[in-house]
Order: sequence, then structure tokens, then C-alpha cells
Amino acid sequence: MKFYAVVAASPTSQESHKIAERIEQRILNSNPVMEAFGNACTLRNNNSSRFGKFIQLQLNRAQQMTGAAVQTYLLEKTRVACQASSERNFHIFYQICKGASMDERLQWHLPEGAAFFWLPNPERTLEEDCFEVTREAMLHLGIDTPAQNNIFQVLAGLLHLGNIRFAHSEDEAQPCHLTGDAKCSLRTSALLLQLPEDPLLETLQIRTIRAGRQQQVFRKPCSRAECDTRRDCVAKLVYARLFDWLVSVINSSICADPASWTTFIGLLDVYGFESFPNNSLEQLCINYANEKLQQHFVAHYLRAQQEEYAIEGLEWSFVNYQDNQTCLDLIEGSPISICSLINEECRLNRPSSAAQLQTRIESALAGSPSLGHNKLSREPSFVVLHYAGPVQYHTAGLVEKNKDPVPPELTRLLQQSQDPLLKVLFPTDPEEKAQEEPSGQSRAPVLTVVSKFKASLEQLLQVLHCTTPHYIRCIKPNSQGQAHSFLQEEVLSQLEACGLVETIHISAAGFPIRIPHRNFVERYEVLRRLCARTSSGPHSPSPAEGHSERSPCTEVATLQAVLQDILHTLPALTQAAAILGDPAKAIPAPVHCGKTKVFMTDSMLELLEHRRAQVLEQCARRIQGSWRRHWHRKQERQRRAAVLIQAAIRSWLARKQVQRLHTAATVIKRAWRKWRIGMAFLASKELDGVEEKHFSQVPLPTGSFLLPQTQTSLLAAIIRLWPLGLVLANATVGVRGFQRKLVVWACLQLPVGNPSSYPVQIAQGQAGVTSIRALPQGSIKFHCRKSPLPYADICPEPSPYSVTGFNQILLERHSLGHG
Repeated sequence: MKFYAVVAASPTSQESHKIAERIEQRILNSNPVMEAFGNACTLRNNNSSRFGKFIQLQLNRAQQMTGAAVQTYLLEKTRVACQASSERNFHIFYQICKGASMDERLQWHLPEGAAFFWLPNPERTLEEDCFEVTREAMLHLGIDTPAQNNIFQVLAGLLHLGNIRFAHSEDEAQPCHLTGDAKCSLRTSALLLQLPEDPLLETLQIRTIRAGRQQQVFRKPCSRAECDTRRDCVAKLVYARLFDWLVSVINSSICADPASWTTFIGLLDVYGFESFPNNSLEQLCINYANEKLQQHFVAHYLRAQQEEYAIEGLEWSFVNYQDNQTCLDLIEGSPISICSLINEECRLNRPSSAAQLQTRIESALAGSPSLGHNKLSREPSFVVLHYAGPVQYHTAGLVEKNKDPVPPELTRLLQQSQDPLLKVLFPTDPEEKAQEEPSGQSRAPVLTVVSKFKASLEQLLQVLHCTTPHYIRCIKPNSQGQAHSFLQEEVLSQLEACGLVETIHISAAGFPIRIPHRNFVERYEVLRRLCARTSSGPHSPSPAEGHSERSPCTEVATLQAVLQDILHTLPALTQAAAILGDPAKAIPAPVHCGKTKVFMTDSMLELLEHRRAQVLEQCARRIQGSWRRHWHRKQERQRRAAVLIQAAIRSWLARKQVQRLHTAATVIKRAWRKWRIGMAFLASKELDGVEEKHFSQVPLPTGSFLLPQTQTSLLAAIIRLWPLGLVLANATVGVRGFQRKLVVWACLQLPVGNPSSYPVQIAQGQAGVTSIRALPQGSIKFHCRKSPLPYADICPEPSPYSVTGFNQILLERHSLGHG
């Protein structure tokens, strides 16, 4: 309804959109009100609808929503005064008792903790017990607060009316007396309903009888059972008219002018199939309505199937299926049926017992296959075999409920009420008064509950036959209202009650699987791989390829060619299934190719899906093998590339390391050479200066000792390599004699002269070497920092073998003169 309210609104007309929203909101607001006054908690449903509802969404010629109308069927008004065990009354009674404020409780005489006979199981708290939602919805429907208070006051008066209890009278000529607190309840009920207390009690206790041609009036005291019946009749009459008044108020607020709409969309919400431990007239009418709707559904479904087959060019008819026409003949058939027998008992106006009614039904309808009997039942009853299962109906009270008698004195009593609402519900009409007192010869036939319900049901079916129906089946997974919990027995019973099991049987008898050609080709084109290549070949282009390049005729031809190729593979599939060990599948399953769809059975679909899965598995394996081969090749290429890259990196790193080491060695050698040359230069410069001084400044005497030429060359070499000479002089073995003297002489840089002029003191008879100090001759240059002599800048240590100082020379223990 919300969806269509949005779709049906004109996008260019803001006013039309507002009207659609207003109608939609009012229809949605009617739902809480209708549920509060028409739904109750039963054994299987906490929010069971106790009436049928048909909503018409009225549309104009432009298919825009202009209004709506609500029509109701068979309100279970007996629930007001009689509730089964573990069930509750209508929701509205619990809402006013739990949601009323303190002032409203005082106004309606509903103290907290008060007990009412017609309010069983008040301790149960349901989601539907929301009083504020109902009041707000009524306010949106145009029922203002004073009118709401008036409605709730009347309902409170009915609750107090149910507390009126009668005691048996010892004298049949005297009326029954009230028990205990019944007088207080009578006073409160009369106050709330604004009825006179004494006439109310008198009407409940005494029955008025008109007899004879003169219509003489007789007053007869009622028995206790009759008093209770008349009390319940008042409550049911008031509640039924109140419910009808609410429906009329809703229709007046949402219904459009008949001239403003031409078509409608109907929404039928009816009670489901019912089977309780104690089933009476209400369950018989409800199940009768479900039988009629099930027949309409089956007829529509079969007709739709036949029409589709005819359009697709299939010559085929359904096999025999279960038809509920026999059950409908049992309930409503002519001339004799259950309804006709019950109505006849009402017209005879005679005392009828439950056992007598059971006997009449069983004897008159014994030949019906839909009639059964429970021999173990202690109470009079009969069994009807419905499409959803057998249901046992008790005959006790069946005729009285069908009569639904409303004594005229009760109607006249309610017309005396000063309550504004009751004045609307029970208007005083002189014509109606004249009709209530007809003559005995012209008395009209009694209109029973079954007759009225049957007439309204026929009217509804006429509307349904003029429309295109769509069905929605609601399944309740569990009775506890828990999420993700499915009870198999409850779900299966609901499927049977909804008629879905029979629908499945009918569908299975034909071709339940219907797939359009394009979808069939797209899904099963892979099956052409199983057969040899035909003229089209398995590699023929798909009908989806080249769509923009081919004409529609060419595309249809290609689609049909591919479709025929697929259908030609079906014999091969059945033979393959037989070879694999399934002989049942060897029989060719019926498959028909229509004009736009392919029709097949469930077994054929299963076979196609199985073979399609096999082909896809083979393709998947090939793809996986190709992918693994590609992956391994790729990994091998990556491994070889990684090895080459690693080798190149290692060689590059080795070359860089060698280059760094070579560069470092070159730098070190260059620095070492530079330092060594520098040191040699300093040493040679120092030695050269001493040599030049001695040779140039010291004259040789005439009789001096002249060195031979070989000694002069040796002296020059010693001067150039004086550190070596120093080492030789310090050695324990080596050169001896004159050469050793020359080495010492050159190292000390003494002037050339007589070596005997430099005495040397030695310690005779001592081992090792001793240190002598020779007085230097000439100038001596000291190089503290860059001296070529090792350890020249280090202080002497106590070690006897250390060499310290520039002018300390280690010599052997003999003098130069005696060498």
C-alpha cells in the first residue's frame, strides 16, 4: 500500500501527491484501530484477526489514488462474552485497563487490580497492549478525545455488565436474584451506559412474549441460563454495532466520491483455517470461507496454467487433482447441506438438542465423502474433511448462535440510553418499531448468521472473479515469536492450511519449471560441449555476442539454433545417466519447447543442473591446470631472474670492495712513500750538512792518515746509510776492525783525523754492551719531532737494553783506539 501510494501519485501534481499521502496515512492508521477492536489472542496467535477485511484502493482514470474503502466480514462478537481457555478477549479491553490514567480510571470505574469475568488472563503482557497507539490512530481518523472517552466508557460498562451474576430461583414464577457484588456491578454498568438501573435488571430477568392474533403481551421470568444469555446478548449487540460504527467512520474519512474513481486495487485480509479443541459456528463459517477461497485459488491457478500452455502452443491437460467441491457441497450445497439443516432448525422455532442436530446431519448427509464421525467423542459433534484436514464441530449451541436472537425489549432498552454514542448506535426509528411488531401471518423469515455470512461471501467472490488475483501466504515459523527458529510440525500444518501442499501437487502434475528461451540458452549453452560439433558448432557465436551488429530476426534465428543444439543433447544426457547406474533417468523426461519458454519437469531440471555442474567442473579443472602451469613458469622465470640479479649484485659489490681496497692501498702506499722520502730527505740533509762541514773546514795534516779509495767509497755509503751503520755498530757480531771503526766514526759524525785522539773508556771483563758518551765535535742538529732516529723523542727507561737520546750510542766493551 505504501509502494502504490508513492507510485500512483502524479509527479507533476503536488496536490495529488498530498491526497495519496493523506489516504495512505489514514488507511495505515485504521489498522491499529481495527486490530485493537477486532483482534484477540488465541491459542496459536497472539494477534489473531477475528474478522475478515477487504480494502479497496480507489483509482481514477489516470491510475492515481483518490480514496479507499474498508469492508468487514463476520466479526466474532461472541468472544466479548465467552473466551476459550488460555485465550483472551479483544485487545481494546486490556488496553483501557492497562493504559488508562488515574483520572480515567476513576471516570470509567476501573480500579487497579479489579477482576472482571470477561477479562481472562490479564497478567499476560503483549506487544498489542499499547493504548497510546490506538488513541493516536483514532485521533488521526477524526475521532476526537471526547468521542474516544465516550467509546471507552461504553466498553468499561460492558466489562461491569459481565460481572452481573444470577442465582437460581426456587420459584419459577419469580425472577432470578443477583448474587453477591452483582448489584454493585449492575449499578456501575447502568451508570456507565447511562441506562436506568431498574429497567436494565428487569429486561435481563423477565422475557416479554407476544402471542395470539391480538398480540397479547406476556411477561415470563427467565431462568438463570436465559438471564446469562440475555446479558451476553446485550454485550454482543453493543460491541458489534460499535465495531460497525468505527468502520463507517473510517470509510467516511478515506472514501472518495463514486464518480471520481473507475478502478481499484483490492487487499483481502481474511482469517486463516482454524481447528481448535472446541469448534463451533464461528470456526465453521471461517473454514467455509477458506474452502471457497481455496476453490477460487485452484480454479484461477488451473485456468492460468491452461492459458499459458495454450499461448505457448502446448497441447496438454492436467491429470486428476484433489478438488474441494465435495466439501463445499456438504457445507452449502442444495437442497440439503449443513447450513440448510442449521437454518431449518432455526426456522422451526422448536427446542433443538445437540444430539438431535447431530443425528439429522449424519442421516441426511451420510453419502457425502467429506463427512466423518468421531466415535470416541463424548459430546455430540460431526467431522468435516476439509482440504487442510479434518475438523470436529460440536453441535451444542450451534443453532442458538445461528439464530443470534436479539429480543426487542433489549433493543428498546438500549434506545433509552442517554449516552451520545449509544443514541447513535441505537437510533429510535418509527419504521423500525413498526417492523419489529408485525402480524403473525406476515412475519418475515429470520435472517441467520450463516445466511448473512454466505451472502457477504458470495458478494466478495463476485468481486474477486472480476479481478486478477495475486496470493500471499504468511507462515509463522514458531508460536513463541523467536527469531531463526523453525518448528517443522507447525510450519507443515500451516502449509496444509494455506493450501500450498495441494498447489504443489497440481504444479508437479504439469510442468513446474518454465524458463524463457534466452535464460535457458545462457545457462545451459555449456552442455553443447558434450556432443559432437554440428553445423553451428559448439564454437558458434553466442546470441548475446554482436547484438548491436545483427538484426532482431538474425538474433532470434541464432537463439533458436543454439536452443535446438542444446535440446539435441538431452538424449545423450539420459543415456549417460543410465550408464552411470540410474535407470529411472534413462526414460526421456518430458521437455517441451514453447514459443517463448521451455517447459520441463523437476527431474529433467535436476539432470540438466547435474550435467551443467560436471561441464563447469571440467572447465574449472582445465582453467586450474592452465593457471598452475602458467604460475610455475612464471615462478621459474622469476627464480632465474632473481639468480641473475643476485649474481650481478654480488659481482658489482665485489668490484666495489676491491676498488675501495685498491684505492685505500694506493693512498696508504703514496702516504708511506711520501713519509719515507721525507724522512730520508731529512736524514740525508742532516748527514750532508755534517759531511760538508767536516770536509771543508777541517784541514788534513801533512802527516795524517789518508784513507784509501775503497775506504772513501765505503765511507760515503756509510754516510748515506747511517741508520744501518748504527745497527751494525750495535750488533754483537758483524764487521770488525777498521771497518767497524769507520762505521762508528761516520755515525758519530766525527771529523776526519786520527782515530786514536778520541779515547774510549770501556769496562773490561763485563758482559754485554755499555753506554759511552762521546763528546760531539762540531755542530749537532736536534730534530725533536721529525728525527730520523728511532726513539729520539722518548725518555730513557730503566731497561738496560733500551736506546734513548740522540748522543747515547751503544758500543762494545773496548775502546776505539784498541779495536
